[in-house]
Amino acid sequence: VQLQASGGGLVEAGGSVRLSCAASGRTFSIGNMGWFRLVPGKEREFVAAFSWRTSVTYLADSVKGRFTISRDRSKNTGYLQLNSLKPEDTAVYYCAVDMERTWPPNDSNEYDSWGQGTLVTVSS
Repeated sequence: VQLQASGGGLVEAGGSVRLSCAASGRTFSIGNMGWFRLVPGKEREFVAAFSWRTSVTYLADSVKGRFTISRDRSKNTGYLQLNSLKPEDTAVYYCAVDMERTWPPNDSNEYDSWGQGTLVTVSS
């Protein structure tokens, strides 16, 4: 599976941005699609994920109530909507897919394919 991430950019605190992750290839085999973020000097952090088959979602506590994850089945695309952004949300965001159905889907080691990453910068 190949992933193409897009979206991101510079946004003011309190603002919103939507990230997209388009999947191609053996999409019928995807178990979960997830989003992780990486800040230099810190470990990669799980953000959100959903089951490719059922669309059930799972979000990190740090983003619950602010971020939502969704999908467009017809486009094989997942979305991460980031609302009420804070400066500490500044990171490179990566989408990834797990070809199994590992649950909860918050372990980056379970993911098999990764997108290229997209930078979200939140100014204070």
